[in-house]
Amino acid sequence: MPAPIGEEQTRQDHQRLLDAAEALFYEKGIRAVGMDEVRAASGLPLKRIYRLHPTKDDLVVAVLRRRDVRWRGRLVAAVEAHADPRERLLAAFDWLAGWCAEPGFRGCAWINAFGELGPASPGVLAEVRAHKDAFHRHLADWSGAAGLADPAPVQLLAEGAIVTAAIADSPDPARRARAAVRAMLAGEPPTAGI
Repeated sequence: MPAPIGEEQTRQDHQRLLDAAEALFYEKGIRAVGMDEVRAASGLPLKRIYRLHPTKDDLVVAVLRRRDVRWRGRLVAAVEAHADPRERLLAAFDWLAGWCAEPGFRGCAWINAFGELGPASPGVLAEVRAHKDAFHRHLADWSGAAGLADPAPVQLLAEGAIVTAAIADSPDPARRARAAVRAMLAGEPPTAGI
């Protein structure tokens, strides 16, 4: 009889599984990736994978949840490096532009997951909504601190920049969104071409 798997081994296996699944889902799409491909990439037997996450949807939720912690952590750290509230808000768009320029950028993992699974997976839908709510709360807090009464335009500019950057394969939409936010902060109308 095999020895029981300890906590550290379980943690390592889970990390390997999430690393492999996240890379595959983000690069190829959730529906395009079968569990055999996740098994091959992670090096874990299917039986072990299903012990860690009984369904593919459970695995997708775990991937999105872990990615959210890392993604928002990086965003917040970049923003909080600035003392001035207006610079903080603009720094969010600088960070988005940098993220959109990273090799392998394929857009927003949460929008992609929603686009693939929509309401068919309540767990994934809940995770997508939780991420977007948290991201929008950050933007609302930074907008309010910068003197903008309504954060909705900033939130829409950020979301639009992410989606458009993925389609255009360019960080320019995030830069144009930053310019529009800068104009809003100055009380100016956005210039043509933003």
